[in-house]
Amino acid sequence: MKSKIDYKEIIKLIDLLEERNLAEFELEVEGFKIKISRVKTQTATQKSSSLPGPSPEDEANSGFPEPVPREGSNNLHFITSPIVGTFYRAPDPSSPPFVDIGDTVKKNQTLCIIEAMKLMNEIESDVEGILEEIFVENGKPVEYGKRLFAIRAVG
Repeated sequence: MKSKIDYKEIIKLIDLLEERNLAEFELEVEGFKIKISRVKTQTATQKSSSLPGPSPEDEANSGFPEPVPREGSNNLHFITSPIVGTFYRAPDPSSPPFVDIGDTVKKNQTLCIIEAMKLMNEIESDVEGILEEIFVENGKPVEYGKRLFAIRAVG
């Protein structure tokens, strides 16, 4: 057996994953390990939407009757996930959260960590303001573009 896997073989594995409608595949051969996961694909209308945030399906199934605020209303600014991963409010389980609702947030202040492929990615605020809402529970998965925080911009 080969000791490494080439790009064409990885593409074949991805195709197999899609063909069999598998969510995850893991293979280990002679010290080489590959894990491939796929997320539910979006419909064409969801892909063409230019607004980040929950899809109409997510909102309908969320169990929350109140409407989701739109960016710009009441000076709200949304911080969205730049990657797919796991959302963490604190640097480690024994530490307090980076921010809580009502906190004053500075530009470039770390708000959370998103773990993706064993890498910890600090997500920073791109505005100054007051943290109004946290949309994700600690330890839960997030998708690209999912709303994480609502900040009421000041100044």
